[in-house]
Amino acid sequence: MSNLFTTVKEKVQGKGISIVLPEGTDERILGAAERLAKEELVKPILVGNKEEISAKAASMNLTLAGVDIYDPATYEEMDAMVASFVERRKGKATEEDARKVLKDENYFGTMLVYMGKAQGLVSGAAHSTADTVRPALQIIKTKPGVTKTSGVFIMVREEEKYVFADCAINIAPNSQDLAEIGIESAKTAELFGIDPRVAMLSFSTKGSAKSPETEKVVEATRIAKEMAPELTLDGEFQFDAAFVPSVAEKKAPGSTIKGDANVFVFPSLEAGNIGYKIAQRLGNFEAVGPILQGLNMPVNDLSRGCNEEEVYKLALITAAQAL
Repeated sequence: MSNLFTTVKEKVQGKGISIVLPEGTDERILGAAERLAKEELVKPILVGNKEEISAKAASMNLTLAGVDIYDPATYEEMDAMVASFVERRKGKATEEDARKVLKDENYFGTMLVYMGKAQGLVSGAAHSTADTVRPALQIIKTKPGVTKTSGVFIMVREEEKYVFADCAINIAPNSQDLAEIGIESAKTAELFGIDPRVAMLSFSTKGSAKSPETEKVVEATRIAKEMAPELTLDGEFQFDAAFVPSVAEKKAPGSTIKGDANVFVFPSLEAGNIGYKIAQRLGNFEAVGPILQGLNMPVNDLSRGCNEEEVYKLALITAAQAL
């Protein structure tokens, strides 16, 4: 396991953080839950019928000691959960609506987090991104000062660690969005032992080109500096000016980023998604994520093609976000 996850494990070990894994009968989820509980890294909560989950685990020769199972059909505090959901949705759901919705494992699991029964949630092994993220946006919502959630990848190659954002959520972020993404990405970097130096990326460096697209990044940089003056953050940069010291010296000699950026904020989802995949495929970086950021409490989305190891790692990351 890379140093990245050694850092994360050290952060969460012994903290007693509970993470909901709503897809309780999925083999990958069960395998990861057993491992997390055995290693005393996370207290997993599975959602579903206890007999079905236990039978599935037994068929896989798994021991679920230290793993809690919550069944929406028999949950003793369902009345309180329904009332809390109706209040949270503020006129958008009746009690009858709530009882129907909370039969869904993702909504039920998200409410467990909202009501303090757990500190985070990981889903998506058998559900779409929308099925995972929608309950989080409706119930947990974004942090004060953050208007949208965003998705980052931690790019890892041996001892190298970088943060790429937003590579997963916002198709065409505006200047305010980009500023928030930069600030939240710096916080995510710190979770992984990265001292953040944030570069706001464009196809221009410090006014070398003028267009509405470059001005958007210039304005985002201004907003971010105003919102978080303590951050080492600058822009707008072409990637080489943010990453290569000799290029930075020529193109941006007065910047606080001197070719040593480690958090890269892309101007659009298109650019970010292409960028991380190039680093992954041509640069042989491991892409860890997407990690969702900007929510009041952490929720993360697995790929439906994930394996047990990826479930395990994302649960650890979610626990670290909850600290």
